[in-house]
Order: sequence, then C-alpha cells, then structure tokens
Amino acid sequence: MTKKAIAVRARCSAKDPIRNWLVLAVAAGLIGPAPVLAQEGINKSATLSFSGTPGHVEMPSARSLPDATLGATISNFSGFHRTTLGFQITPRLSVAFRYSNLKGYFKPGEDFFDRSVDLQYRLIDEGTWRPAVAVGLRDIGGTGFLASEYVVATKAFGDRVDASLGLGWGRLGTNNGFRNPLSVFGDSFDNRVSDVGFGGNFSVDQWFRGDAALFAGINWRATDKLTLSVEYSSDDYRVEDASGAIDYRSPLNFGVQYHLNNTVTLGGYYAYGSAIGASATILFNPKTPVSGGSILGAPPPVLVRSADVTSWGAGAVTSDADALNMRVALATELAKNGLILEGLAIDGQTARVQLRNPTYDSETTAIGRTARIMTRVLPAGVERFEIVPTVRGLRTTRVTVLRSDLERLENDPDGVRLSYAAAEITDAAPAFSTTAIQVQPRFSWGIAPYVETTLFDPDSPLRADFGAELSASYDVAPGLILSGAAQVKLFGNRSNSDRAPNSVLPRVRSDTLLYAREGASGIDYLTLDYFARPGANLYSRVTLGYLESMFGGASAEVLWKPVNSRLALGVEVNYARQRDFDRLFGFQDYDVVTGHASAYYAFGNGFEGSLDVGRYLAGDVGATLSVARTFGNGWRVGAFATKTNISAAEFGEGSFDKGLTLSVPLSWFLGQPSQRTISGVIRPITRDGGARLDVRNRLYGLVNEYHDPELSDQWGQFWR
Repeated sequence: MTKKAIAVRARCSAKDPIRNWLVLAVAAGLIGPAPVLAQEGINKSATLSFSGTPGHVEMPSARSLPDATLGATISNFSGFHRTTLGFQITPRLSVAFRYSNLKGYFKPGEDFFDRSVDLQYRLIDEGTWRPAVAVGLRDIGGTGFLASEYVVATKAFGDRVDASLGLGWGRLGTNNGFRNPLSVFGDSFDNRVSDVGFGGNFSVDQWFRGDAALFAGINWRATDKLTLSVEYSSDDYRVEDASGAIDYRSPLNFGVQYHLNNTVTLGGYYAYGSAIGASATILFNPKTPVSGGSILGAPPPVLVRSADVTSWGAGAVTSDADALNMRVALATELAKNGLILEGLAIDGQTARVQLRNPTYDSETTAIGRTARIMTRVLPAGVERFEIVPTVRGLRTTRVTVLRSDLERLENDPDGVRLSYAAAEITDAAPAFSTTAIQVQPRFSWGIAPYVETTLFDPDSPLRADFGAELSASYDVAPGLILSGAAQVKLFGNRSNSDRAPNSVLPRVRSDTLLYAREGASGIDYLTLDYFARPGANLYSRVTLGYLESMFGGASAEVLWKPVNSRLALGVEVNYARQRDFDRLFGFQDYDVVTGHASAYYAFGNGFEGSLDVGRYLAGDVGATLSVARTFGNGWRVGAFATKTNISAAEFGEGSFDKGLTLSVPLSWFLGQPSQRTISGVIRPITRDGGARLDVRNRLYGLVNEYHDPELSDQWGQFWR
C-alpha cells in the first residue's frame, strides 16, 4: 500500500494478547464513545453472544451485524477466557477469529490455549411470517476442540423480542443428542470421528456428522440499553465437567447485557447452573469515521472564465520566463493544499501536470484539488488538464479533465457521477516529452514509536518490545530512492523466553526471539530502490540492501496492470541471505533464491483477491491465497493462507501458515487528512513453512489505488 505504516499501541500484559488490546479499546470507547452503529441502523436484538458472534448467551442466532461491522469481545466464566474478533464480510457472511484457554483437556486445571475460526452465512432473510435462517461452522481448520456445525432460525416478535431455535452437531450436539436427521441421506451421517489435533485439518468429511441436538434462545430488549437473554444450550461440557474445570448442573443459561453507548456493551451471565461470567464488546464500522469525517480545509473554487476569453491566446505562455513563473505559481498554490508539483508542461490548449500527494488518503481528493487550482493559475486558453499522480517516482495513471466540465459541474447536484463519466483515465506511460519536469532531490526523516510483538507463545501469549524508530528517505533521482530505519528498544519482554525453536526446516522465521534478544536495537531496513515504467501497462522495481529485519539481498519485480483492468499479473525474484541476529551489518551462512508469480483481481465493492505461486524462504514451494476488503475511507481487512509441499508434520503446530490482516488509516481516528496507517498481522503461530520475504513497496500496493475500480470507488471525494 502507499500509506506509511506506523505501530502505536499501549503497553499490555497478562495471558491473552488480543484480550489486552481489546481492554484498551473498550476503555477508549468508554472515554470517547462514537455513534458508529447508530448511523448504520443496527438492530439491538443482533446481540453478540458470550462467544463474540450474533446469538444469545452461548448459542448462535441467525442475526447479522450491519455490513462491514468489526466487533471484538472479551469474556470469562468459570476460568474460561475467550477473546473474539469478528467481521461482517458481506451482509450475509461473517467470520470470527477466537483465542481461548480451554481448561481440563489434558490435565485437570491445566490451561490449553486454542485458536479457532468460525463462519456463518445467512441463507434466508426474515419475512413477515418467515424466520431468518443461517448455517454456521465453528473451529474450522483448528484443533477440533470446539468443532461444531449448526443451522438456526430466528424470528422477531415485535421490536423487542428475538427467539431462535437451532440444530447443532459436534460440540453443539452433545446435550440430549439424538440420531442425526441427515442420516436419511445415508448411514455415513451417523458417524463422527473425533479429530482433535494441532490444527490445519478442515475435516470436511466430519461436518454435520454424528448425533444432533436442539438448542434455543430468547433475547428481550427490555429498554433501549438493557437486553435480557435466556437459552437452552446443546453443549454439555462433558470433558470440562469430567476434569472438574466446570460444575455442569443445567443446560439453562441466563444473561444480561447493557449497552453503555453505540460502541461498548457490557454483559453478565449465569451459565450451566454454577458459573458466573462477564463480557465486554466493542463494535466499530469502518464505513463511519470516529470523528464524523475528515476535517479538510475548504477546496479552492473553480475559477470560471469569461465567455470572451475561452479561446487559446488569452494570457498565453509565450516565453521561458512565463513558463517559469507559471510553474512557481502553480507549485505555490498546490503546496498550500499539501501537494507537490513535480512538473508542468503546456502545449497549446493542453497542460500536463505531474503531481505528488503526501497528504490526502484519498487520491481523488488530490486530483480534484489539483484540477481546481489549475483553473485559477493557468491561462484561460488552456482547456485540457492532464494530471499524472506519482508514487515513488512511478507515473501511476493519467487523469484528463476538461476545464469547461469543471466549470459546468462543480455545483451540479449530480456532479460526482457526471465528472467521472467525463474524465478520461489512461495509462501514464510514456513520460512527458518536455524538459519542464524538474524533480529536485528530496530528503525526509522522522522519529516515531514502534512496537514489535510475538503472539501465542503458550508460556506467555503476548510478548512485546517498545521503542523509538528513526527513519529517513532521500530521493536521489526520479524513481531512485535511498531509505532506511533504525530502531532503539526502550523496554519489553520478547527476549524473555527459553523456548527453543523445534523446526525441522531452515529457521527462517522461528528464530524471531534470537533477533529480539541480540538485535533489540539495530537496523530494521536499509535499501536502495529503483522504480521505473519499462513500457505501457508495465511497472518495475529493483531493491538492494538490508531488505527486512532478518534478510538482506536483492529483489526484482515486474507488474503488468492496465489502468482500467481488474486483473494484474506480476513476477518477483529475490536473492536473500539471512542477517546476523544483532541486526547490524553482518550476514549468516544461509541464503536462498525465492520468487513468486502473482495474479491479482479486483472483484468490486472493495473486495480483492491474490494468488502467489512460487518458492518461499525455507526452500519450500507452494501458493498463498489472500482475500481482502478495502473500504472507501481506507480501512482494509483481510485473510490469507499458504500451503506448500512440506507435510503438516514438517510444518509443525498449525499445519500451514495462515492469518488475518488489518490496516486502519490514522485519518479515521484523527479526522485530519493523513497517509499514515496502523497495520498488523495476526498469525495463530509463526513457523518456517510458507514464510515469504517481507520486501517493502511491492508494486501492486503502490499503483492499484490509482487505477479502476479503486479510483472510481473513491471518486465521490473528487470535489472535496
């Protein structure tokens, strides 16, 4: 992505990493609540259960949260801790990632930390007489401790009561279970083999198998803030009861939830006849900024020409001095709006501008403001504006607008749609055939806090180091950039582990704690990048130096991406050598040639997918599938999975690499334009299989936001 990533998190401790982050998030919601979900028209009966998904106490319902809602729940009962991150991927499909401690599975009183993923899809919408119906899967591809499936129907009675009735399998089929009704399709549905392991096995052949059981629940919204719940659970907690982790007495559970505001909800529970529980939930919707929108200075209005000066010749550029004055005037006005002029050429009635945007998180805002400033600075006879935004010296796209269209549409009620229809979006290669492009060497630097985390170590699921990072960048020439970052650790506990790596593969990632111990302060990266446009629809990058914290070497990439195409194809080849643990200038003996062929596709509505096929750092060969959704305000939520030619046993716990990604623009919080983002990856476990080199500034992330359909999705901010 073009946005500069920063990591600013408060210090946390205790057993559950995600849980600690969410405690801070809940506190933030209490201090400064934002009416996010009220604007989305959330149905208060779509209460999140104790497990962090729409439901009652523990049992699910067929409700869905508003599209794109991101929810987080921390809960505890009878010593069982659960932390859930949930996301409403589409209006019908939701996903949840859960981190739990399961007591009593191996030894009485022993904690076992487990990671699981849930999916739910709403098959049928609610009607006047018809209930909503959803199907769900719990603990997909996980250890299998919580594996279960269900079908549930939910109906509203008035605007205060929601009632659900469902049928569960697996763990949700253990209380008063009966023969599987699906056995009418074959005896194989009667048999369910317990498949508890170390994750990575989807066990599709066990879904909806074995005994089934009924569950039910009712939510009563007593007031706008208070919801009461009662349910009949189909989970009998037999393993936990046998180990003494819980005293199971009744399948009836009771709950109360209090909506402090539209962001934070607190809950209390009495479960299974003996256990007292509590939960806290915080909900955000990326479509709605906390601040209520970015606070931008008023854009300069379009200067409408008089009817008698619209022909070429009115105020024409007739000398080199005029051209210089014009560039200075345009650069000055653009700078007042946080934009950098890289070049201006005027040829008859056409003005070509090359532009850098270090300020706005919306590219169309920068393009729109540039066009309006051009109406105020350039001669009246200039009718055609060609605007070329650049990133790292790459000409990303050429947006052509007519001055007369700007004059005509600025105040038109349908100006957004009409201006996009009138604009011409084309490839920006070749470069301007002019000497007017003058890019001076530019130096920038900054100091910012950083945090490095190690998650899900069973001895201490959260380890983190905090410190200061000094970064600097120097534009040697157009497209040639020298940049680096050095880190100084101030405090942290990532090195306080005696757990030795047990990988049978080359330790390309599992030596993380050794880097944390010996390279607590060191060089994060130091690279020389060269970006170029070798031809139409083609982009290239060559990177040399210390590429990331653990590897240095050389990386070369070529991307084919037409401006108006949803499809992009790329090839990357790397020579990587492992750096010394002190993260200074030395190298170890291990080196490897890696590379991937990549295909990217924009599905629309913010959804993107990519498939990378090639060789990874440990020498294994395979593919990574990634899916993400990007919102118009810059939020990005995604997931990925990598499968290579090594076996699950060789990979170790988790069986294959997988995880979630989240990127939040700082402007969403601040209400001020900014290109900075807070980004992170949540991996259930870090192993050596499927590990890819972490090269900065990969090409697709740099140019894609300036192409359709992403550019058209942002066009609503052209007039901001």
